[in-house]
Amino acid sequence: MIEPRSGTVGVRFTILYAFGFLLAGIGLLVLNFLLSGGSMNSVIPADAPPAQGSLAAAQQHIQLLADQLNDVHAQQARQLLAGSLIALLVMAVASVPLGRLLAKRVLRPLRLITGATRRISADNLDQRLAVTGPADEVKDLADTIDELLERLEASFAAQHRFVANASHELRTPLATMRASLDVAVAKPDPAASTVALADRLRTELDRVDHLLDGFLVLARGQHGALADATPVGLGDLVDAALHERSADAQEKDLTVTVNVPPSTVTHGSPALLARLVDNLVDNAVTHNENGGWIQITGTAAAQETVLVVETGGRRFDQQEVDRLARPFERLGGERTGSSGLGLSIVAAIATAHGGGLTLHARPEGGLRVSCTLPAAKPEVA
Repeated sequence: MIEPRSGTVGVRFTILYAFGFLLAGIGLLVLNFLLSGGSMNSVIPADAPPAQGSLAAAQQHIQLLADQLNDVHAQQARQLLAGSLIALLVMAVASVPLGRLLAKRVLRPLRLITGATRRISADNLDQRLAVTGPADEVKDLADTIDELLERLEASFAAQHRFVANASHELRTPLATMRASLDVAVAKPDPAASTVALADRLRTELDRVDHLLDGFLVLARGQHGALADATPVGLGDLVDAALHERSADAQEKDLTVTVNVPPSTVTHGSPALLARLVDNLVDNAVTHNENGGWIQITGTAAAQETVLVVETGGRRFDQQEVDRLARPFERLGGERTGSSGLGLSIVAAIATAHGGGLTLHARPEGGLRVSCTLPAAKPEVA
């Protein structure tokens, strides 16, 4: 645990600003002296006193001297006031760049910490600020952020390990249950009820297995595991996904339109991107109406590649649609047959690649799912 130290940064601020205003005060006094010093010696001498005269004449002469002295003091006061106003105006203008310079100098370490912290994300939690310098509040702040990053990294790693280990451990009893069903059905003349029950259980086991696989992909996508990143053509992935679901699309009599040019290429993990496209196509086929349609388009630009999947159907509320990217969120009762991880996996994979997922409820009905991914990096000759 980091022990609090004395307020060194506060002392630095105090010394720097006190020194700056001290210089400003010295400059003000010097300027006042220069503006008023020349006239202080220009006192008009009084007339010479009479050699002889009455007391009344002497008093009149003294009063004249006093009036002249008051005039000189008034003139000096006006000059001093004018000099102070000029000096105040000069220092008011000069204090802005002076204060900015001092603030930049003192706050420079904090700006460096802020910039380094912004560069750290869930994909590089192993990085640390590692600020060097005197043991003051700035270094305390940097060390505290480093400790926080260390705890976050441990938490993310523990979560990833838990999902991976839990999914792996649950596959063993699932395999055992499948083997038991196969043994029961393989017996001579199994009862019809046993065969029907085995078929239903196999279906449920397949759903659980698919759910566990979804957990693994979601955990991998959220941690940005892109060690196998390479240019990937989205058009090929769309064709493969549609071929996989062609039977389901024909069963629902869906009209599928595809316009994904060969230039629609992104850069990332082929396995994760294949899962992303599979989930988009699966979502469009599974949650479509009989006799409906699917339109898949792809566009490529200098910085990003966009894959859009649109479907028809009933109208949805945009607030409900916004929740679909969360795990286990579904629209309506007809979606209870799915795991609820499809679009959340798409969002996680897109985010891991530096892109994003946008969901829109079409005013005419249906959904518009737009997935943004980075454009393929140009090959170096």
